[in-house]
Amino acid sequence: MSIDTSSLKTDKKATMELLTDQTIDQRLESLLAQLSLEEKVRLLTGRDFWTTWPVEKIGLRRMLFSDGPTGVRGEVWDERQPSMNFPSATAISSSWDPAMADRLGAASAVEARRKGVDVVLGPTINLHRSPLGGRHFEAFSEDPVLTAELAAAYVAGVQRNGVGATPKHYVANDSETDRFTVDVKVGDRPLRELYLLAFEKAIVDSKAWLVMSAYNSVNGATATENELLETPLNTEWGFDGVVISDWTAVRSVESAKHSQDLVMPGPDGPWGPALVLAVKCGTVPEAAVDRKVLRILQLAARVGALEGFEPVAAEPAEQEEPLAFAREASVAGTVLVKNDGVLPLAPASVSSVAVIGHNARHARTQGGGSATVVPEKIVTPLDGIRAAFGPENVSYNVGAVVQEGIAELPLEQLRNPVTGGPGLRVRFFASTGKELFAEDRRSTALVWFGGDAPIAESSMVQFHTIYTPEESGTIRLGFSTVGHGRIFVDGVLAHEASIEATGTDLGAAFLAPPSASVPVAARAGVPLELTVELDLAGRTGALSNALAVTIGTEADNADPEALIAEAVAAAKAAEIAVVVVGTNSRVESEGYDRTTLELPGLQDRLVHAVAAANPRTVVVVNSGSPVLLPWRNEVAATLIGYFGGQEFGTALADILTGAAEPGGRLPTTWPATQEDVPVINTTPDADGRLEYDEGIHIGYRAWLKAGVAPAYEFGHGLGYTHWTLDAVETPGVEAPGTEAPGTVVPGAVVPLTVTLSNTGNRPGKQVVQVYAERPGSAVDRPVRWLVASAPVWAEPGETLTVVINVPTRLLAYWDNGWTYEPGNYRLRIGTSVTELPLETVLTLTDSNEDGAA
Repeated sequence: MSIDTSSLKTDKKATMELLTDQTIDQRLESLLAQLSLEEKVRLLTGRDFWTTWPVEKIGLRRMLFSDGPTGVRGEVWDERQPSMNFPSATAISSSWDPAMADRLGAASAVEARRKGVDVVLGPTINLHRSPLGGRHFEAFSEDPVLTAELAAAYVAGVQRNGVGATPKHYVANDSETDRFTVDVKVGDRPLRELYLLAFEKAIVDSKAWLVMSAYNSVNGATATENELLETPLNTEWGFDGVVISDWTAVRSVESAKHSQDLVMPGPDGPWGPALVLAVKCGTVPEAAVDRKVLRILQLAARVGALEGFEPVAAEPAEQEEPLAFAREASVAGTVLVKNDGVLPLAPASVSSVAVIGHNARHARTQGGGSATVVPEKIVTPLDGIRAAFGPENVSYNVGAVVQEGIAELPLEQLRNPVTGGPGLRVRFFASTGKELFAEDRRSTALVWFGGDAPIAESSMVQFHTIYTPEESGTIRLGFSTVGHGRIFVDGVLAHEASIEATGTDLGAAFLAPPSASVPVAARAGVPLELTVELDLAGRTGALSNALAVTIGTEADNADPEALIAEAVAAAKAAEIAVVVVGTNSRVESEGYDRTTLELPGLQDRLVHAVAAANPRTVVVVNSGSPVLLPWRNEVAATLIGYFGGQEFGTALADILTGAAEPGGRLPTTWPATQEDVPVINTTPDADGRLEYDEGIHIGYRAWLKAGVAPAYEFGHGLGYTHWTLDAVETPGVEAPGTEAPGTVVPGAVVPLTVTLSNTGNRPGKQVVQVYAERPGSAVDRPVRWLVASAPVWAEPGETLTVVINVPTRLLAYWDNGWTYEPGNYRLRIGTSVTELPLETVLTLTDSNEDGAA
């Protein structure tokens, strides 16, 4: 029995809307007719790294794109133009709340409008196929249904405020190893039931204005030259937007024959004159070029970049205070996976707190790579805890070093030698020694993508500041970049080094380069004049007009045992120990996958030791995706805080003190050991192939099939109150075990009414999860799979009902079309993939009115 997939195409809801659309199409076609072939082709490649070409004669201005899954950077990577740093996608998905994702989208659009951005390059909705995936912090979940719900909500929020959203990376771009060349071999069923399903709702329901094609190949064809761009994207889902390439993903003029619309970045690229020639020679039809141009013009009309067309929203329709939202979102996405009763804490009754951990003071609020934004201020866990419990009651010890490479110098310890204010002077020089450009900056971690700095024209760039150390001793001063550089201390050359890029990934080499450093004797309060020079002559390639450099210090890890001993002593002396563990930018970032799920450094040893010293030890995990927690049974409580955004510390303090309840539930399985993980490989074979041979069994599906218990299962999470799930009712459906269960037709949406009660003594949140099972299926099925969920909130003692709609489409499997297997399906309802106290049965008939057969 197959559904006619043409039913998924977008229908116009009214004749007037249809007439309006026809009028717009006619006006766009009239503008198209004014353009020469060369002008049309030029529109299909970016003008520069972030913008498209304007065409004055038709009233088209440039459009500005910006990275932005959890913040919107804008045209320049500049601390002087800061951005909001919202919690990572894994934190948002842990809320299991589409309304929260919608609000994130709306807030991101407000940020975009503030920065003149027309299109946000997000959300990232690839799946957590293997926990080793290095970029999972930027994606939502291991489950396609949860991913699809949140992605669609995010897209709706962005576009309601008049900014384009860009679901990415289409498709099966679920790991970073050899991401430019890997050929993902995936069967039709997993491709449709998992990887494409994650994208579908954002296109069909939220009508995304763009989709980003990926670097990888799928079943032998690169994503930019793949038939998947047309089917299902256009022909089945009714996509009418722009397929924009990931940066440098288009490799040949061949891709112009496919449904790839826009090549980024520009101005150079594989289309341009080659595409003009291909059209004139007849190898690429001009109609294909016209379709692409019309879609770009339609995008311009939607975002207000085309004169004579009313934008979707001239001003943001919805705005809320961004810091308050960032704090609320971090609370909503924090997952309490263990609590023996130690939490929440009453600040008035706690006289001493030992805060321990490198990430407590140097928190990761976002992952590495192109999604990075520069916030104005970060509230660290240490900041938040000191504010909540009083600084006089809080001690701090690093415990174990997490940092790898160079960390930027604190702004408050820097003086610009030219202005006298905080910061540094940056100067670009020609080969003649002439100064070409100078600017005053407020950070020693600097990236130039666009902007006014003449990088390609310069021979050398110089960084000059006065740095005042806070402590006496030997420090390691250095720089992190790719190229040849020198560091001078008090006018004397201290070190000179050439740094080679590591690996083959261009983005990773640029944004996470190696470092060079030199030991320097420092005295507290005694200024050091610091000058770094980097040679720029001879740079070539795609990033020749871009530059990334961090100037600062390496962490002091000369005596790791002493660091642990000092932390243990502090924990023994305190009533409560809060240990913040986490990853670093060399572990979780765009451009490379992880090789291990272990926490970096000696953090596990640290937690074992602190827990042995203080039974009231609370651990906060500051990672964007799963890590191993070998001490989990030794500590009193564990919170998964992810990359919690710039209000991470404030949100954490709210949770620790009970001012707010941790609202998260795990969107991805957390393993007990790496050896237990059933799907883990992210490395292509010698021929560049990555086989998705696990089929439809990834994430919790694979764990259930393997029969192995993880540390914490999909959907798990605790709050500060207690709940009971009392009953489930479905119209026309009898209780399980009866002879006449209710029947439904394929394609229907079944409303489940779930009754549950907050039996505790404080308000709380619960996430009701619905899973389907099909024992005895004629085809391979997961043990169970998610089909619906809903977050609910209740006051103490309150009983409430929630209606959760279950689309029967999610009971179908793919067999050259969506195919329904008639018979009984068990629906199980609970609070995680294994905690499922309620159930009911649906019986699917063998036909419906829409033509399923």
